[in-house]
Amino acid sequence: MQQQQSQQQQQPFYTPKGPQMSETPAVITSKDLLYLTDMMSWNLLALKKAHFFASQCQMPEISQALEKACQMHQRHYRQILDHMEKHTGQQPQQPSQNQMQGQQMQ
Repeated sequence: MQQQQSQQQQQPFYTPKGPQMSETPAVITSKDLLYLTDMMSWNLLALKKAHFFASQCQMPEISQALEKACQMHQRHYRQILDHMEKHTGQQPQQPSQNQMQGQQMQ
């Protein structure tokens, strides 16, 4: 049985067929751009929630952990934004102040 398990571990889970790209293309498709925008929205929402709950928390250890999560999501948001700027040559449209205030109220 151990021999069978070791053979299974050695086999790759997925072997792509056909030619493989040596590096990623320098183009972001419109579908990629939409997905990256969604990822930014998810990170922004997680950042806001973590910050809100950290401010409401009475236990310092939990509050610190939530602020650490907030910083992680902020870092991810920035990385996605930087990637988009690098490959599109322009910044994505930032939400207006009214939209930001509306999201904070929810």
